[in-house]
Amino acid sequence: MTSTTDSSVPPVRPGGVAARAPAADGGSVDVPPGPAPVTGAAGGAAPDVPEGKAAPGGPRRSVGGWFGSVEVLAALLVLLIVFREQLAAALAGPRLQTWTTVFVSVLVQAVPFLVFGVLLSAVIAVFVPRSFWARALPRHPALAVPVASAAGVVLPGCECGAVPIAGSLIRRGVTPAAALAFLLAAPAVNPIVLAATAVAFPGAPEMVLARALASLVVAMIMGWLWLRLGRADWIRLPHRPELEGTSRGAAFWAAMRHDIIHAGGFLVVGAMAAASINVLVPERWLQTLADSPVLSVLALAVLAVLLSLCSEADAFVAASLSQFSLTSRLVFLVVGPMVDLKLISMQAGIFGRRFAFRFAPATFVVAVGVASLAGAVLL
Repeated sequence: MTSTTDSSVPPVRPGGVAARAPAADGGSVDVPPGPAPVTGAAGGAAPDVPEGKAAPGGPRRSVGGWFGSVEVLAALLVLLIVFREQLAAALAGPRLQTWTTVFVSVLVQAVPFLVFGVLLSAVIAVFVPRSFWARALPRHPALAVPVASAAGVVLPGCECGAVPIAGSLIRRGVTPAAALAFLLAAPAVNPIVLAATAVAFPGAPEMVLARALASLVVAMIMGWLWLRLGRADWIRLPHRPELEGTSRGAAFWAAMRHDIIHAGGFLVVGAMAAASINVLVPERWLQTLADSPVLSVLALAVLAVLLSLCSEADAFVAASLSQFSLTSRLVFLVVGPMVDLKLISMQAGIFGRRFAFRFAPATFVVAVGVASLAGAVLL
């Protein structure tokens, strides 16, 4: 069989199309074919995109191209409806009913404060100019520390939102000591947290005052300690790429999603832990810890680090630990927003390990000491 291919046309290799280019003598030369370039919307070459991911600026693909978080949530709700009778029978036990009651009550009381705090935190992070804080603080570092600590009173938000804001302050020329004082004070003394504390402890209004004063004192002490002992090379500035290069509306929703996912997840874990402590830990064990002033303080301080609760929700968990004294629960409320597992990991990944491994233990010791003293005086 003879070939019908025109010999005047250069052969086409796999993966490309032959082409001719004008030569210097007026003729033409063959150009070795290669893969056809992929152009973008503006005519330029499109960037390489890994398989299974969307191109920059295009829609994100869910797992397998079909299932995303919304679909997974819908599937879980369908399963709950289908197996509701079996679940009702499993929850009929008295101990499990007690666990469910404590778990749901903590969530129901805490979620409104959490959502409101995250909403306001996103508004401030996106719509308030970052340079405002640099202009509002005194130039002298020692004076900027207490002012930055007190600024947390007007800035609602949880620990997750305070970290990027502290980084913005440092970028705008604020001394790191003042930014770190703000980082510690803002999650503990803002109006949302203090209102939640008042609701969680309706019979002990002095708890609100003790929490605010102790948290402010700890923040100022740590700021002044950083002025004395800290080193600038221990800090790597934080970065929130989802808030940059986008419109304000997109940045607002990105901040909302980030904070509500992180804070809400830890709230659920904390509510589960609080319910489990009330149900699984024998009452005599808790009473033994509660009867010892030193052990109760240390136990709840360590528990605050492990639970990693959002500051808008931790007061309701503390209120559920009714076996312990108000002083030990105050330690829980002061330590939690300043030192917990999620904050330590965030600080190590954002500011650097050398910073986190020095700052977190020092903050823990100062917070336990100051909160214990405040509880002995005010409660």
